[in-house]
Amino acid sequence: MQLKHMKTLMPPQEGAAKVTAMAWSSNNQKLAVCTSDRVVVLYDEAGERRDKFATKPIDSKYGKKSYMVKGLAFSPDSTRIAVGQTDNIIYVYKIGEEWGDKKVICNKFVQQSAVTCLIWPPDQNIIFGLADGKVRLANAKTNKSSTIYAADTYVVSITANPSGKGILSGHADGSIVRYFFDDEGSGDSQGKIAVHPCPPYALAWATNSIIAAGCDKRILAYGREGRVIQQFDYSRDDDEHEFTTAVCSPSGQSIVVGSYDRLRVFNWSPRKACWDESKPKEISNLYTITALAWRRDGSRLVAGTLCGGVELFDCCLRRSIYKNKFEMTYVGLSQVIVRNLSTGTRVVLKSYYGYEVDEVKILGQDRYLVAHTTDTLILGDLTTSKLSEVPWQSTGGNEKFYFDNENVCMIFNAGELSLVEYGNNEILGCVRTEFMNPHLISVRLNERKQRGVDDNKKMAYLIDLKTVAIMDLTFGVSMGQVSHDSKIDWLELNETGRKLLFRDKRLRLNLYDIESQTRTTILNYCSWVQWVPGSDVVVAQNRGSLCIWYNIDAPERVTMFPIKGDIVDLDKHDGKTDVIVNDGISTVSYTLDEGLVEFGTAIDDGDYTRAVAFLEGLEMSSEIEAMWKSLSRLSLEAQQLHIAERCFAALGDVSKSRYLRETNKIAEEAAKNMGGDGFQHYKVRARMAILDKQFKMAESIFLEQNNINEAMEMYQEMHKWDDAIEVAEAKAHPELENLRRSYYQWLMDTNQEEKAGEVKEREGDYMAAIQLYMKANLPARAARLATSNEDLMSNSELISRIAGALIKGEFYERAGDLYEKIRSSQKALECYRKGKAFRRAVDLARYAFPSDVVKLEEEWGDFLVSQKQLDAAINHYIEAGANLKAVEAAINSRQWTKAVQILELQDSDMSSKYYRKIAQHYASVGEFETAERFYVEAECTKEAIDMYNSAGKWEQAHRLATTCMKSEDVAVLYITQAQNLEAQGKFKEAERLFIAVDEPDLAITMYKKLKMYNDMIRLVKHHHKELLQDTHLHLAQELQGESNFRQAEYHYLEAKDWKGAINMYRAADMWDEAYRVAKNNGGQNASKQVAYLWAKSLGGDSAVKLLTKFGLLEAAIDYAAENCAFEFAFDLARTAMKNKMPDIHLKHAMYLEDEGKFKEAEQAFIRAGKSKEAVLMYVHNQDWDSAQHVAEEHDPDSVADVLVGQARFAFEEKEYQKAESFLLRAQRPELAVKYYKDASMWQDALRVCKEYIPHKLQVLQDEYDREMMSKSTRGADTLIQQAREWESSGEYIRAVECYIKVTPKVTSDAAVMEKCWVKAGELALKFLGPEKACDVVQMVGPRLVDIKKYNAAAEMYLGVDMIKEAIDAFMEGEEWNKAKKVAKELEPRYEPYVDERYKEYLRNQGKADALAGVDVIGALDMYVDRGQWDKCLETAEQQSPKVLHKYVALYATHLIKDRKIELALDLYVKYGAPPNPQNFNIYKRIVSEILNMHDLHKAEAYRTWADLRTMLFDLCENIVKSSEANSPQHEEFETMLLIAHYYAARSAAMSHKSLESVATKLTVSLLRHTDIIPPDKAFYEAGIICKATGWENMAFVFSNRYLDIVEAIEEGSLDMLDNSDFQETDIPFEFPLPEKPHLSDSQHEEVKEWVLAVSMDQKVEQVLPTDERDTYEASLIAANTGIRSLPCVISGYPVLRNKLEFKRPGKAANKDDWNKFLMATKVSHSTECQDVLKFIGQWCGATPNPSYSFQ
Repeated sequence: MQLKHMKTLMPPQEGAAKVTAMAWSSNNQKLAVCTSDRVVVLYDEAGERRDKFATKPIDSKYGKKSYMVKGLAFSPDSTRIAVGQTDNIIYVYKIGEEWGDKKVICNKFVQQSAVTCLIWPPDQNIIFGLADGKVRLANAKTNKSSTIYAADTYVVSITANPSGKGILSGHADGSIVRYFFDDEGSGDSQGKIAVHPCPPYALAWATNSIIAAGCDKRILAYGREGRVIQQFDYSRDDDEHEFTTAVCSPSGQSIVVGSYDRLRVFNWSPRKACWDESKPKEISNLYTITALAWRRDGSRLVAGTLCGGVELFDCCLRRSIYKNKFEMTYVGLSQVIVRNLSTGTRVVLKSYYGYEVDEVKILGQDRYLVAHTTDTLILGDLTTSKLSEVPWQSTGGNEKFYFDNENVCMIFNAGELSLVEYGNNEILGCVRTEFMNPHLISVRLNERKQRGVDDNKKMAYLIDLKTVAIMDLTFGVSMGQVSHDSKIDWLELNETGRKLLFRDKRLRLNLYDIESQTRTTILNYCSWVQWVPGSDVVVAQNRGSLCIWYNIDAPERVTMFPIKGDIVDLDKHDGKTDVIVNDGISTVSYTLDEGLVEFGTAIDDGDYTRAVAFLEGLEMSSEIEAMWKSLSRLSLEAQQLHIAERCFAALGDVSKSRYLRETNKIAEEAAKNMGGDGFQHYKVRARMAILDKQFKMAESIFLEQNNINEAMEMYQEMHKWDDAIEVAEAKAHPELENLRRSYYQWLMDTNQEEKAGEVKEREGDYMAAIQLYMKANLPARAARLATSNEDLMSNSELISRIAGALIKGEFYERAGDLYEKIRSSQKALECYRKGKAFRRAVDLARYAFPSDVVKLEEEWGDFLVSQKQLDAAINHYIEAGANLKAVEAAINSRQWTKAVQILELQDSDMSSKYYRKIAQHYASVGEFETAERFYVEAECTKEAIDMYNSAGKWEQAHRLATTCMKSEDVAVLYITQAQNLEAQGKFKEAERLFIAVDEPDLAITMYKKLKMYNDMIRLVKHHHKELLQDTHLHLAQELQGESNFRQAEYHYLEAKDWKGAINMYRAADMWDEAYRVAKNNGGQNASKQVAYLWAKSLGGDSAVKLLTKFGLLEAAIDYAAENCAFEFAFDLARTAMKNKMPDIHLKHAMYLEDEGKFKEAEQAFIRAGKSKEAVLMYVHNQDWDSAQHVAEEHDPDSVADVLVGQARFAFEEKEYQKAESFLLRAQRPELAVKYYKDASMWQDALRVCKEYIPHKLQVLQDEYDREMMSKSTRGADTLIQQAREWESSGEYIRAVECYIKVTPKVTSDAAVMEKCWVKAGELALKFLGPEKACDVVQMVGPRLVDIKKYNAAAEMYLGVDMIKEAIDAFMEGEEWNKAKKVAKELEPRYEPYVDERYKEYLRNQGKADALAGVDVIGALDMYVDRGQWDKCLETAEQQSPKVLHKYVALYATHLIKDRKIELALDLYVKYGAPPNPQNFNIYKRIVSEILNMHDLHKAEAYRTWADLRTMLFDLCENIVKSSEANSPQHEEFETMLLIAHYYAARSAAMSHKSLESVATKLTVSLLRHTDIIPPDKAFYEAGIICKATGWENMAFVFSNRYLDIVEAIEEGSLDMLDNSDFQETDIPFEFPLPEKPHLSDSQHEEVKEWVLAVSMDQKVEQVLPTDERDTYEASLIAANTGIRSLPCVISGYPVLRNKLEFKRPGKAANKDDWNKFLMATKVSHSTECQDVLKFIGQWCGATPNPSYSFQ
C-alpha cells in the first residue's frame, strides 16, 4: 500500500498547536478533528470543512484551558461523537445526520481520573482508559459506566481489533493488556500478553499480529500469544525520532506509524507471513505526528501534527477502471472500493477472512459484484450494498453466475448449483443438478411475511428432466420430490413457498401442494403462466382462453375469459393488475378482479375480519366457495372461532357451525363467570382439540382438570373405547371392568369381530381370538397370532383350517409362510407361486428345491412383465438364462443400454432383429451415430440412410450409402433428391446433396441458372480453384453483354483482369469509369495510358485540355512518341510544348532505324541534334562508309569510334593484321593488346605492347607467368605432371609447390596424396636448404597425420630433427614402442612425456589391467570410477597397507552413502581398522548407524554386534600403538567398544532363558551411555526387557522416561524433561536429541497404553531399586561416597563383592554373573556365548579359570 498526499485540510500554525484527536465516522461521510483550542471541526468525505462546535469543561468555573481532549470517537450510527477529556469526564454530543444540525450533549460520564484515550468500536459501547490505569466501558443507553479491568499504571493507548470484538490497552510500564468481548472462536487468552520495552504510545492491532512502538525508536510485532515475531529497529537512525501514534487499516493488513516528519507504512504479506515495510512517506517541516485516523472504507488516511496541520492522504495499492463505468480502488490486499462513475455511489468490498482479493467483476447488467480470493468468493448487490463472502475453492474460473433473482446469486459449477443470499456469509444451499435454465429453478426468500414464520427460504429445482425436488434452505432439508411422466420445461414456487406450479413439454400445467404433497393437473395446453406478484393468484393461457385462479387452494375453481392473441406480460400498478395480450397487431389489457386478489392479500396479512367483510358482499360461486373454505381453515388455525363459525355457516356446514356456536357460548360464559380470555377455558380448548381430531390433546386437557369422566365420555361418544379403557386403567377408575364388558358386548353387537378378537388377544385368550378372527374372515390375523405361539402351531387341525382360510381368501403368501414354518415346503412353494410371492418362493427353493430356482426366476420375470415392471424383470430373466425375454423386457422398458449389453453376449443372428428396434429408438432421440451402428448390426443400412436423409445429414447418409450401394445408384438417388430440393427452392440443401455425391458442377450450374453468382463463385473457389479466374472472366463477359457494367467490373477485377474492365468501359465510351478503374487497380502508368487514349479519341485542343487537366500533357507526348504515334506527338508538341520536338525527332529516328529506314533515320537524328547516334547506327549495321561520311561531315570526334568498330569486326573475322592497323590508326594500341590477350595470342600481345606501350610490358609479362601457373590447377594428374616438368627442368621450388597443391580438394586417393607429400619433403630436404625444408615438413607432416600415415610423418619429422613431432606422430598411430625408442635414443628428456601419454591412453581406453603395470594408483582410481570395488581392493591388497586402507575408506564411505552400513562394517572386519585420524569419522558413522538400526534387539542380531565389537577392538588395539593413545578420541572409541560388547553379550544371552537376567542387566547398564546410544531406543528396550523379566518398577520408570523423551523430541528441547527419577544415578541428564523418534506409532501407542494401565496399579511404584550402598543398583557411582565401582564385563552392573579380576587392569566381573554365564555356555554349547568368552579373554587378558575348556 502507498500513501499519496491529496490535500491539506488544516494549514499548520507557526508554533505548537497540537491536533489532539481525530476520528472518521462509520459511514465514511464525516471527519472530526479536535484542535489545540478544544474545538471539534467537522469535514465531509471530500475533505471540505462543513461544521464545528466547541467542547466544554466539566465545570465552567475552571475555564476553557483547564483540560485537554484526549480522545474522539464517532458512534456506530455516525450521529454522535464521544469526547474524552482530562478533566475527568466524557461528553457524548448528538450532531445529527445533516450538516448544521444542532449539537446537543446527550450523555455525560464523570470519572475519578483523567481520561487518556478513547475508542467506540462498532456494535460496542464506548471504551476508554484512565490515568489511574483503569480501562472502563460507558453505556450510552443507560448512561452508566463500569470498569472492565484495572492495571496499576497510566493508560497511554487503547485500540480495537479489526472486527471491534476485542481491545488492547498500552500502559506506562510497557504492559500490553488484551480483552475480548467475543474471541470469535480464536481461543486467544486475555490479560497481560506482553511487556514492551517502553510505553507503547503507538499501538495497533492488525489481523495477524500486534504492532507497538514508542520512544525507543523500535517497532515490535507481537504474535497472538505475546511473543515478538518481528522487529524494526531505527535506534541507530539519527533522523528518526520517537514514535507517537499508530493506526491500523480497517482490513487489518496495513499499519501506519507516525513519528517526526515521517509516516512509516507496513503491509502484511500473507505469503511470507510477516510485515513488509514500504517506502516511508517523508514530508519536511511536518513535525511530530500527534494523531492518525483511517477512514472505515480504507481509502483515506488523515494525519494531525504538533503544529496543528491536518493532512489528507489517499491510500491504495492500485486503481483500475472497469468497463469505463466503475472505478476499482484496491486499498489493501483484502479490501477494494468499487465506485460507480456515473452515480458516484460506492461499495466497500472487503474479505471478512483477510484473504487477498484477486479479481473483481461487475456482472448482471452492471448491478452485481463478483470477486475471487484464494479460498473464498465475494458476491454483492451494488443497489442494496449487501455483500456476502462464502468459502469457495478455486475451480479455474469455470463457474457460471446467474442473477435472475434479486435476493440470491445462483452459481453453477461442474453439475453443482450453489445459492448465496446477498448479505449472508454462508452458502444458503448446494444441490446437484444439470439444469441451469432460470425457468427450471425457483428460489423464494422471505418474499411475503407470514404469521408465525420468521425465516422462509425455499427452492425448487430439477434433479432430472422428469423430477422436481423442493428444498427448505433454512434447515437444509428436502421437503419432497415430484416425479412426473413427461419432461418439465417450467416451474415456479409461490411467494410463500407452499405451492409449486410446473408445466411439462405436453403443455400440462400442474399444481403441487408442498404441505400435503398432493399434485393436481389444473390446465392442459398451457402456453403461458405466472403467479400474480404479492398474492397467490395464478394467471395462465389455454389456447384462446385466459384462466385465473383467485383461490389456488381450490384449483378446480377457475375463472376463464376468451381472448384473441397471446399473453405477453402481467402488469401490476396503481392497485390494479392487468394481463397484457398481444393479438399480432396491437396489445389489449385485461384487468383482474382486484377484490378477489385483495382477498388473498387479506388472508396473507392475517386480517380475517376484512376477508369476511369482502366475501359477504359477493354472490356464492365456485371461486367464492373455495375462498370461504380457505378462510374457515385459516381462522380455525388462528383460533378466531366467530369468523370460523360464520365461514361454516356460509358453506352450509351446519354441524360444524353449531359446534362452534356452542363452543363460543362456553367461552363467553367462562369469560363472564371467571374473567379473562374465555377461549382459554379448558372446555373450549378441549372442544377445539376434538374438532381438530386431536383427541389425545383433549384428553390431556380434561385430565389436567382431573375430569376423568369427561375424558372417558368424550372417547365413548367417539366410539373410541380403547382410549376410554386406557384412561380408566391409568386412573384406576372403579367402572373399569364394566367398561370393558360394555366394550366387548358393543363390539359383538356391532359385528366388529376383529376388534373383539384383538380384545381377547390382549387378554391372552388366543383360541377365542383366533375363532373371532376367523369369523371376521381375517385368516391373516389368525395366522399371525398362531405363528407367534408354539402351542398353537402344534395344533395341526387349527393350522390346516387357518391355511385353508388363507388360501380361500387368496392370502397365498401368508399361507405359504404358515406352511413353511411347519416345514411343509411343497405346499409353501405352491402357495408362494399362486400368490406371486416369487422372492419368498426363490428363497425357499434355493435350499428346498434347487432345481426349480431357474424356472421360478423366469416365472418371476413373466409376472413382472405382466405387471409392467419390465426393468425389474430383466435381471430375473438373466438369472433364468432367458436372454431373449431379457432383451425384450429391456427394450420394452426402454433400458436400451442394458439391452445392448445383453445382445453383445448373444449370437449375432439372434441379436440382429432387436438391433433394429434399438436403432429406431436412438434415431428418435437424435443420437444418429449410435443408431447407425445398430442399423448396420441389424443389416438395415437402408433405414440408416433414410434416417440421415430425414435429419438432413446428407454427408453421413452419403458416407453410409457408398458402403452398401453402387456408386451410380447413390449418385442417381442424391441427384434426383437434390433436383427436387432445387424445385422446392431449398438451394442450400440441394447444394449439400450435389456436393455429397461429388457433383459440384451440378450445384454450380444450378446457381448459374439462378444467377446466384456469389454462391456459384463460392463453389468454384472450393472445388475448381484453378477455374476461378476463368469463371470470373466468363461471368464478367456475360454481364458486359447484358450491359450490367458494375457487376461485370467486379468480376473482371476478381479475375485480375482490370484491363478487361477498362476495355469494357472504353468500348461503351465510358472513359471516366475506365480512368477510375485504371487509377484504382493499374496504378499511375495505367491511368496515364487511359487518359492518353481518352485524349487521343478526342484529338485537337480538347485532347490538350484534358491532358492538362490531369497534368499528363508531357507524359502523353512521351507516351505517344514511345508508342510510335508520332503524328499525335508532333501535333500535341506543336500545339502546347515545342521544346519537346527534338525528343520526338530522336524517338522517331530510333523508330526509323528499327524499321530499316536508315537514310530517313539519319535525317531525323540530325534534326534531333544527335548526329553521333547516326554514326553509331551505321557502325552497328557495319556500313562503314556511311558512318565515315556522317562522322566526317557532322561529328569529327566519332571518326576514331568508327575505326575501333571496324577493328572489332576484323578481329571477329580473324583478320588480325587488318584489325591491328585500324586500331593503330585510331591510336588505340592498348585495345590491340587486349584483343590479342583475349585470343591467347600472348606473343603478338607482347610484341604490340613492346612496340607501342613499353611501360606496361612488365605487368603483361607477370600476368603471362601467372596464367601459365594457373593452368596447372586442373586436377591431381595435371598438378603431378606439371610438378614433374618443373622437377625435370630444375625448378624445384615450383615442383614442391605443385606437389603440395595435391590436397583432398583435388583427389580422394590417400596413396597419391602420401606419395606427393613425401616427394615434396624429399625434394625440399635435398635441394631447398634446411630452413625451407623445415617449412615444407611442417606443412606436410600434419597432413600425413590427418590421413593416418603416422610412420611416414614421423620419418619426415626425423629427417629435419623434429624429435617431439616425430614422437607425437608415433603416439597418434599408437606406435608406443617406436615412440619410446625414439625418445630413449634421440631425446631422453621426452621419456616421461611418452610414459604420461601412455598412461593417459590406457586410462581413456579403460585398460585398467594394463595400466596397473605402469600406474597402480591410476588403475585403482579407474576401478573406483567404474564401481569395480572388489577388483580395486584385490589389487590394492597387493600394495602397501596405506594404499589398501585408503581405498577401503573410499569404499566404506560409498557404502555408507548408499545406506549399506553392514557391508561397510564387514570391510573393516575383513581388512582391519587402522588408527588413521581421517578414518575416525567413518568409524563413528558406522557405530552411530548400527546403534540407530531397528530390529537388533534380538538374539539373531549377535553377528552384527560381534562384528562391530571386533572392528572397535581392532581399532582400539591399533590406537594404543599409535600417537593417538590415551587421547579423547581413544577414550571415546573405548566407550563405543564397551557398548558394542554389551550389545553382543546381550544378544548371546537372549537366546537362553537362564541368562534372561544377564540380558536385562546389560540392557539397563547401556542406559549410562545414552549420550551415544539414541536415548528413546535405549529406554524403550530397557523398559520392554524389564517388563518381560518381571522387574515392573524399573519397566514403569524406564517406559515413562521413554515417553518423556519422545515428547522432548517432538518439542525439540530437553527443557521440560523431568529428571527427578534419575537423581544420584550415572544415567546422563543431557544427551543429544534425535531428529525423529526411533519407534513406529503403533509401538509408541503400545508403550503409552501400558504405562497408563500400570500407572493405575497401586502395586507398581515409580522408583528404581537400590543396593547395600543405598544407591540405584545399576549405578557405578555410590550416591553417598562418590566411589566408582568397576562394571562387570558380563552384566555391566557394578562389581561390589565376589569380584573376579582379569589380567588387564580395570576389568572385573561379578562372580555370580560370571558363573551363570559359564554354566549356560557349558550346558548349551552356544557358539555365541563361547565367542563372547573368547573375546573377553582377548580384551581383558586370561579368564579367571583358564583351565576350563568347552571341548
